[in-house]
Amino acid sequence: MKKQILVSGLRATSEPHIGNYLGAIRQFIEKQDDYDCYFFIADLHTMTTPFEPKELRKSSLAVLADYIALGLDPKKSTIFLQSQVPQHTELAWIFNCITPVSELQRMTQFKDKASDTKSVNSGLLNYPVLMAADVLLYKAEVVPVGDDQVQHLELSRIISRKFNNAFGKTFPEPKPLLNKNARVMSLTDPTKKMSKTGGAGILLNDSPEEIKKKLRKAVTATDAKGKSAGVDNLMGLLKEFGTEGQYEFFLSQLKDNTIQFSHLKDALAEVIANHFAKFREKRAKLLADPEYLAEVLADGARKAQSIASKTISEVKEKVGLL
Repeated sequence: MKKQILVSGLRATSEPHIGNYLGAIRQFIEKQDDYDCYFFIADLHTMTTPFEPKELRKSSLAVLADYIALGLDPKKSTIFLQSQVPQHTELAWIFNCITPVSELQRMTQFKDKASDTKSVNSGLLNYPVLMAADVLLYKAEVVPVGDDQVQHLELSRIISRKFNNAFGKTFPEPKPLLNKNARVMSLTDPTKKMSKTGGAGILLNDSPEEIKKKLRKAVTATDAKGKSAGVDNLMGLLKEFGTEGQYEFFLSQLKDNTIQFSHLKDALAEVIANHFAKFREKRAKLLADPEYLAEVLADGARKAQSIASKTISEVKEKVGLL
């Protein structure tokens, strides 16, 4: 039986945090035996926000090392760099020409990011169109997404429908593969998603000492109603990474109001550090072998281009390009 095609990617920013792992990367690893998977490092998407060229190159290789060290297998999945498959931008331009500006301006992420900057680049506006090209270029049937990406995937479905209606059946309408895990929140402000800045997130490559330091500063203060988003966040992480019975032990203490949050934080720091110990070791070895990483990307690009070139040829014929 032919496997369904799954496509997804992560921005080329180095050192993902545990929110990225639970929200996306772990799902990638779990699905690579069940689907025909294409995972790309989204270096072109990364350029929609301020970047340094040297850091972009460095972080692209670091993300690849993260992927492999965590368990993505280049022999099972096609792993590649977005910019090394030029058909992504070629298809994005064609999609731009059938996508109303109004569709892009209503995107929640665009409105949020545009409100935080004085000068909005057109790449930020067209981000969802490139995302649609990323997905539809391989005729993806399923796409792993978090809640904040559902709207973008829906635009991919709309673009697929528009193209098919105008030029003939070409693309499937990809379905979302929603992550059922709870969203991981910031350690310093648990009303917001976890991020890499200001000690708000635990990076997968953090040392045990750094993990403990960050967790000791994590917010646990409760509100007047006795609820605490910070405590809920820490308990959610313990449920994911804790040893057998550990979550139940601290939950019981929490209910009895006998919990010492310093003990919870130290226990959580230990299990998270242990969980990613092998990852840290393997990642270091991979980064010390850039030639191997380059070979993985080159092989992935060849595999991706073999599919992408067929799709672009089909699209060009249908839209009347010679």
